[in-house]
Amino acid sequence: MRKANTSQMRMMAMTLETSEPSDMDLVGRAREGDRDAFGELVERHYDFVHGVAWRWCGSRADAEDVAQDVCVRLAKAIKGYKGGGAFTTWLYAVTLNAVRDLKRKGTRDAMRTEAYGVHALVLGGAEPDADGRAEALWSAVRKLPDKQRDAVLLVYGEGLSHAAAADIMAVAEATVSWHIHEAKKRLKVLMRSAGDE
Repeated sequence: MRKANTSQMRMMAMTLETSEPSDMDLVGRAREGDRDAFGELVERHYDFVHGVAWRWCGSRADAEDVAQDVCVRLAKAIKGYKGGGAFTTWLYAVTLNAVRDLKRKGTRDAMRTEAYGVHALVLGGAEPDADGRAEALWSAVRKLPDKQRDAVLLVYGEGLSHAAAADIMAVAEATVSWHIHEAKKRLKVLMRSAGDE
């Protein structure tokens, strides 16, 4: 019996030694100035930040810019993270703020959207493939007013529930539902007018 307990304890010790630290452990250490913990936190979540940024911007180059900006912001902002919710929920908010800042500066995304429209007009009556229709839809989503766009991207782009989207947007769940309802009406108009061109 004693031998079994010793081997069980060894296995538990090995499991504890090989398990990765939680986000909260890394955040705590990073807040205290541990650069390795900060580096591990950034490495762990970089793809997440990049993916969110890409879905919001619609451009890999802009998503790279946003992801790098978030990593720089994170170095200072992590001290303000209170841990009231999941780290990724807070990271969503930081990422969305970086996306909004990029858009406020007169983003390249607006130029690409215009270029896409001109390209579609030049090509004329060619039936777009499924990827082209999907890209046209996401392009139309990016033209929506900010709150409608954010609600649609969180729920349909990220696959979040209305409640989770409400937490990120800091609004009531019913408000998210209303923004999505309004966005659907606006998208129907945008897609019809895109089809007419």
